[in-house]
Amino acid sequence: MPKLKRLSGDEVVAIFAHFGFAIHAQRGSHVKLRRTGPSGRQSLTVPKHRELDSGTLRAIIRQASRFIPEEQLHPHFYS
Repeated sequence: MPKLKRLSGDEVVAIFAHFGFAIHAQRGSHVKLRRTGPSGRQSLTVPKHRELDSGTLRAIIRQASRFIPEEQLHPHFYS
């Protein structure tokens, strides 16, 4: 099984910007990303920490996989 990359919050925000998400709001260290897709408004929340824990990163990937096919997310998050 491929290994999960160690990414910062800023790197994750940049990855989702590639998929059309933009920063909608920020409260403290958490950023809300939003885009309007074919099924309506889509939102993700990403903590802007220096390095995200692997469980947090997996949860973000699981949340994003509702909107973006897993095959498209995989190259960005796994080595």
